[in-house]
Amino acid sequence: MRSLSIAATGMNAQQLNVDVIANNIANINTTSYKRARGEFTDLLYQVERAAGVPNRGGQDSIPEGARVGLGVRTAAVRYLHMQGALAQTGNKLDVALNGRGFFQVQGADGEPLYTRTGSFNKNENGEIVTVDGNVVQPAMVIPTDATEVVINETGQVFVRIGNEAELTEVGQFTIANFINEAGLDPIGGNLYRESTASGTANLGVAGDVGFATLHQGYLESSNVDPVKEITELIQAQRHYEMNSKVIQTADSMYGTMTSIR
Repeated sequence: MRSLSIAATGMNAQQLNVDVIANNIANINTTSYKRARGEFTDLLYQVERAAGVPNRGGQDSIPEGARVGLGVRTAAVRYLHMQGALAQTGNKLDVALNGRGFFQVQGADGEPLYTRTGSFNKNENGEIVTVDGNVVQPAMVIPTDATEVVINETGQVFVRIGNEAELTEVGQFTIANFINEAGLDPIGGNLYRESTASGTANLGVAGDVGFATLHQGYLESSNVDPVKEITELIQAQRHYEMNSKVIQTADSMYGTMTSIR
């Protein structure tokens, strides 16, 4: 019976759907996390009777055929890069992006990586780095005698040396945009890698048309809506149970047919 294998594909799809929802809920407090959504497509169709062929009299064509679908498959897990709410922290090295774009950082092997998590710190050399020690690009050094750090909305970084009245500029944040953000490769640690699907990075300055502005002392929250996730989790559970019921029914029918034989 085809219904057994068809329902099995439905159970597999809903299991993956639950996995995606579970990951969203697990990251509900992860800074700048973007919720994911499972996307599914139907499988091939088995033709029992083709549409458009001549009828038995050979005069007219059949307007409708008979095609039986063979189930469902996972097409993609799409990350929805929608803006998260900005939460005030008061930390001068916390920077939130409001709008499109990513911070560019240097990976362990020198590879350029991208993140929206602006919870920055300083390393032993005074360079601005992520919580995992990835150096922000272009590199910016905060002097040891700096008493204040100011980052404006366009990404310019200023410091106050000692008690000087004037601020000194030490760098400029660069923002990276991609033509297809959903095509970026998430590698964990709130980091993304450029891929063929995402296109190459388009670098620009914060505040330019199409680029985010920066907000010092804020962090972008996760865009996961807990109410929506719980609702979708309940729906996925019900859909899984329905597919399980189909398998039980098909198995019962198969047992009846076997006993008749």
